Amino acid sequence: MTVLARAGTRWTCLGVLLLAIAGCSSSPEKPQPAALPSVSGQMAVQKAWTANIGPVTTPLFASVHGGLVAVASTPGQVALINAANGQDVWRLQLDSLIQAGVGGDGQRFAVITRNNEVVAIEAGKVLWRFRLPAMSYTAPLVAGGRIFVLTADRAVTALDGASGQKLWTQQRTGDPLVLQQAGLLIPFGDTLLAGWGGRLAALNPNTGAVRWETLVGSSRGTNEVERLVDVVNGVSRMGNTLCVRAFQASVTCVDATRGSTVWTRPAQGHEGLDGDESFVFGVESDSKVLAWQRQSGQPAWSQEALRFRGLSAPLVMGRFLVLGDDKGLVHFLSRQDGQALQRLSTDGSAITGKPVAAGPTLVVVTRTGGVFGFRPE
Repeated sequence: MTVLARAGTRWTCLGVLLLAIAGCSSSPEKPQPAALPSVSGQMAVQKAWTANIGPVTTPLFASVHGGLVAVASTPGQVALINAANGQDVWRLQLDSLIQAGVGGDGQRFAVITRNNEVVAIEAGKVLWRFRLPAMSYTAPLVAGGRIFVLTADRAVTALDGASGQKLWTQQRTGDPLVLQQAGLLIPFGDTLLAGWGGRLAALNPNTGAVRWETLVGSSRGTNEVERLVDVVNGVSRMGNTLCVRAFQASVTCVDATRGSTVWTRPAQGHEGLDGDESFVFGVESDSKVLAWQRQSGQPAWSQEALRFRGLSAPLVMGRFLVLGDDKGLVHFLSRQDGQALQRLSTDGSAITGKPVAAGPTLVVVTRTGGVFGFRPE
């Protein structure tokens, strides 16, 4: 389920939950998952290694840094793992629950705790802490010797990577209700791109000055929940074109050098995107997998055989599209037509975050903290 929260506070709107199914169906019961499709057997995948990080119940994402993968657990463990063999490069236990992460540049890493602290880590040791004025559900961005943070009150803050000193803050006002889900904060050349409600904004990373803003998702409905629109974590980039998802509203591709819209299509999903030179891939909230033509946005194919299986955001890896589900299964689909090629099991708990690829190794993390390395052949 997708939880909503008040921006800038720890109050969670317990009575307001959005079911991650079929556009919030009025039915009180969750639809039964589709029967698992048969797989073609046209590919083989080996389990290379397993590790454990601890339970993951907050917006935590594995991040790749060359051949290394950074992972974190909600109870406070952070680890940097060698994706070739699954061995720890280092592992650290923090004294606070972790709310968001892990961001890094291969040398310096950062997470955000439930106490609203940015914690910078280097070589497995805490470098500094910085207290934020609001909660954050988005992994910090570590780039250019700085750490950038997007908080739930739609403020972007830049911190000096070595000292933690605040360099600047830029904020945009918005509706008080926000997703308790990772938002968008990524680099693009010499520009910082951030999701501000239904807008994509380009900021000067040195000063926070806004270079451009463009609307990628419009509010709909008459109450707070129906009006909610946020740009979610996970984009597809090819050259200067960046494709993003606005929560339960649309998928939009933008020329990120100017902020002009290339195309936009209605879409009812809440997970991020991936893509290649031909297609943009996404998952609707009922777990229907869709592919759009990258140039035009026209539908290319759809796969409904995994509906209501709680699919993760997709990962393009080689000629495959990889998705995890809420039963701990990892699905491999053909990028060309969505055909089911292979399926693997993990530990039976939901795949959390998005699968990632570190060289030839596919890494997935489960809700109970299993970290699995697979190698497609």
